[in-house]
Amino acid sequence: MDVSAAERAVTSRHLRRVWALPGTVLGRSGWPASPGQRLHWHWNYWWQAHLLDTLVDAQLRAPSPSRLALIRSFVRSVRLRNFGRWTNDYYDDIAWLGLALQRVSPLGIDVGPAVAAIDTQLLSGWTAAAGGGIWWRRGDDYKNAPANGPAAIFHARSGNLQRAREMTAWLTSTLVDPETGLVWDGIRADTGELVKHIYTYCQGVYLGACLELSEVDNAARTVRAVASHCAPGGVIRGQGGGDGGLFAAILARYLALAARSLPGPEADVARSLVLRSADACWSGAANTPEGPVFSAFWDRPAPWPVPEDAPERDMSVQVGGWMLLEAAATLS
Repeated sequence: MDVSAAERAVTSRHLRRVWALPGTVLGRSGWPASPGQRLHWHWNYWWQAHLLDTLVDAQLRAPSPSRLALIRSFVRSVRLRNFGRWTNDYYDDIAWLGLALQRVSPLGIDVGPAVAAIDTQLLSGWTAAAGGGIWWRRGDDYKNAPANGPAAIFHARSGNLQRAREMTAWLTSTLVDPETGLVWDGIRADTGELVKHIYTYCQGVYLGACLELSEVDNAARTVRAVASHCAPGGVIRGQGGGDGGLFAAILARYLALAARSLPGPEADVARSLVLRSADACWSGAANTPEGPVFSAFWDRPAPWPVPEDAPERDMSVQVGGWMLLEAAATLS
């Protein structure tokens, strides 16, 4: 597999100026881009956060002045397209951007005000409703793993270990299935109804939070649960296009971290899940003159030519494939 080829394919197809303004760049959410996508009209804030995070992966793997300049422009462009703000009403969205910006900072790019704004809003989302945790979005009655997981990682990395532990403890007591060890999606605070959908990225963010806090037993249990229920044949299950195009890759990112940090046999399990998924993703990609086109489901080949309504046209799917290969590259 060639992670550099993945980077070139995704960046060449999707990265474009914002409103034709010099010195700007963001990812178009589809390929080929519709008129609205060319104008960045539909604002996939959290997809951009993961594209930024994966650009940082590439910069750490193979440092480059040109990519560093690209990352700098990308960060500025996020704020521009978000009309001068770093945050929005979705706590999960801003947690993802916060995590990416935390990794941008050591590259020598000043993101202090952005990280501070995100930190303030994440802290404001905590309430006692449903036993604790933050909301999925402002004004909602839903609390879930997609918001609390990345926020816990963010707080741990920013040094607020108390809030990170509170969030992770809430996830463990409220959303972890005691029978399977899998993480449910969320809980409706007004009724107490548990929403027991199983998404791969919920497993990933909970795993990441446990790893940041050195909760080894909980992290190991999650790796075992993923291997048993979310990765048939050892390949992480895909969840289609749209937002789902990033779910498996988010899990792969934190499995790679588990493979490098867990002390027991689960480290080998995590490593195998990432590497087998990456091999399947790469071998199933459609080879084109512009580079690989990744499948939305890593256990099956990508269609070529890509049908007009196929999930493989979504930036989320292509960034997810690239993110997986970057995760695998950390294990070689």
